Amino acid sequence: MKKTVLAVALSAAMVAPTISAVELKTDDQKVSYSVGLMVGEQLKTIPDLDFDAFYEAVQTTYNGKDAKLTPEQVREVMEAYQKKQMAAQKDKFDKLSSDNLEKGKNYLAENGKKSGVKTTESGLQYEELKAGAGSMPTAQDTVKVHYRGTLIDGTEFDSSYSRNEPVSFPLNGVIPGWTEGLQLIKEGGKGRLVIPSDLAYGPGGMGNAIGPNETLIFEVELLEINPGQEEAQAEAK
Repeated sequence: MKKTVLAVALSAAMVAPTISAVELKTDDQKVSYSVGLMVGEQLKTIPDLDFDAFYEAVQTTYNGKDAKLTPEQVREVMEAYQKKQMAAQKDKFDKLSSDNLEKGKNYLAENGKKSGVKTTESGLQYEELKAGAGSMPTAQDTVKVHYRGTLIDGTEFDSSYSRNEPVSFPLNGVIPGWTEGLQLIKEGGKGRLVIPSDLAYGPGGMGNAIGPNETLIFEVELLEINPGQEEAQAEAK
């Protein structure tokens, strides 16, 4: 009995692929190893890869033997796999979107209870951090600001302070939460804006920095107001 078990174990060890310390002495070995690294990087995107089937297919193709699947079958298999992966990614995205929306609502509900926090009709929340002495901008103005943007968990996704360079932009050319929120700050002042997702980047998010339905927090310092063209013309008359 023991001999039989040992024999099976030894046979399995001889058949199963193992990772050994390969010495890269020749150019062919180095090229082969490099190809393996590149293929390995591509394989990272495929979960639950059956390496036995993979190795057999590689050897079959490389040695010019007959494959177990026709090109048409391979196409059908890969199309079905891609559809399955896309469905899984959509489910994951939808769950993240729903979770972010719920977390944002809870955060806004708690933040709105804090002293000094004002919630506007749109759902935007504003808290004055430093009183300004100048006028408030209009949506047609261009403003110059310093700001720091974070998610509700504190993750910073953007900051003009870290770049040590304030930014200027037309107030009607940014997300609705900024357009509304900056009009609540006097020139020279600083405020904290908590922006619901529907006033920010919504279900689409923004690249890898901001996920779907994220509630955003901005600390914004209004440095300067440049009147819009219509206002400037009116003042000149």
